[in-house]
Amino acid sequence: MLAGLTVAALAQESTNDSFWDDPAGHPLLPVYAIILLVFITAILTAVVGIYLIKILNLLATQAEHEKARKLGKVYVPKITWWSALVQKLNASVPVAEEKNIELDHNYDGIRELDNHLPPWWKWLFWGTIGWSAIYLFVFHLSKSLPLSEAEYQHEIALAEEQARKLKASQPVTAIDEAALEFTNDVTLIEKGKVVFMNNNCGSCHRNDGGGNTIGPNLTDDYWLHGGDIKNIFATIKNGAIEKGMPAWGKAMKPEDLRDVTFFVMSLKGSNPQNAKAPQGDLFKPAPEKSDTTDVQASL
Repeated sequence: MLAGLTVAALAQESTNDSFWDDPAGHPLLPVYAIILLVFITAILTAVVGIYLIKILNLLATQAEHEKARKLGKVYVPKITWWSALVQKLNASVPVAEEKNIELDHNYDGIRELDNHLPPWWKWLFWGTIGWSAIYLFVFHLSKSLPLSEAEYQHEIALAEEQARKLKASQPVTAIDEAALEFTNDVTLIEKGKVVFMNNNCGSCHRNDGGGNTIGPNLTDDYWLHGGDIKNIFATIKNGAIEKGMPAWGKAMKPEDLRDVTFFVMSLKGSNPQNAKAPQGDLFKPAPEKSDTTDVQASL
């Protein structure tokens, strides 16, 4: 079994696929099958061995009975090592010797025996007293080890330090929502598409943005919460719980929110097949002011 586990561990390093992704086609399936077979065989062997020992003991007891009967003696069963050990640990008195510890008290035929506490119980009791003295010295007098509260504060400090290092190694891009503008950046749009797919946005809006039973169509000019980039960014970030839209700002990085917003805006006018009927209000982007208009306005 150890050899099989070693082979499995070494082979596991050579593959990136999890066993549960494809158990039937996994290259380590024969190794795991052999380990399982050996394990089951070991259990069955142990069970059969225990039953064989019981049968042998039974046959030996019957033979002793028969031998005592032929000799005309009363059969007295031998005390096994386990029974002797249990009796020693519990300091129990055999039933045949209970007369030696019987007290004079008798209540309605109920006899009282002078049984003492088991030795193991006494050892445990004295052990707790010894441990309390060690605990008092280590934690309170010498203060060699911290108490529970101090240990908790230490763990909190370590966790905060690890979180600080993690944030430092993964800086978050700050997004100014007020100054956010859409740019037809293919790289950002592709990143947004990956975020859209990985977060199962297609389950409500379809992968092509055409809309599903719950989610509206993202490719037309009608919007429930506004169709400019700031409205779309805010809707994705804050969600619309009453309509089943989760607040993705709690789970996504700001740059992921920006990228998926760009991807959603890039879907406009794609006209997928069997798209959902328009919902909400018609959104018309404000016309961009030209330089001529600006000059005339200044005049």
